[in-house]
Amino acid sequence: MTEKTFVIIKPDGIQRQLIGKVIQRFEQANLTLEKMKMKTLTKEVLTEHYQHVSKQPFFPGLCAFMMECPVVLLILSGERAVARVRQLVGATDPLEAAPGTIRADFGTSKQRNVVHASDSLESATIEIERFFG
Repeated sequence: MTEKTFVIIKPDGIQRQLIGKVIQRFEQANLTLEKMKMKTLTKEVLTEHYQHVSKQPFFPGLCAFMMECPVVLLILSGERAVARVRQLVGATDPLEAAPGTIRADFGTSKQRNVVHASDSLESATIEIERFFG
């Protein structure tokens, strides 16, 4: 089943000039880049996006990190795109991510793990609407 999913290349991926390498991983997995834009995120959109952790003590630092510089927003499509992208990005903690995944290869911490990827088709739909309208 063809699906659409959502990815953010986070500030650490931008600052370390990994945009092309990250996109290349998705393209090599036969995912189609439907839309892409670079945008500086606001505290308002981050509060909505990370509402599930907005009361956690690390939340202000997470927002500050995500606003360090513009991020790259992607809509990818393909057969079982959500699950395939999640497999390509790996576990949130780069130390726990499988070798060869984006986070294992490029991430340096749970926060600075280069990418955010939708975790379900429902989340992808919500996040695509939130970031692309």
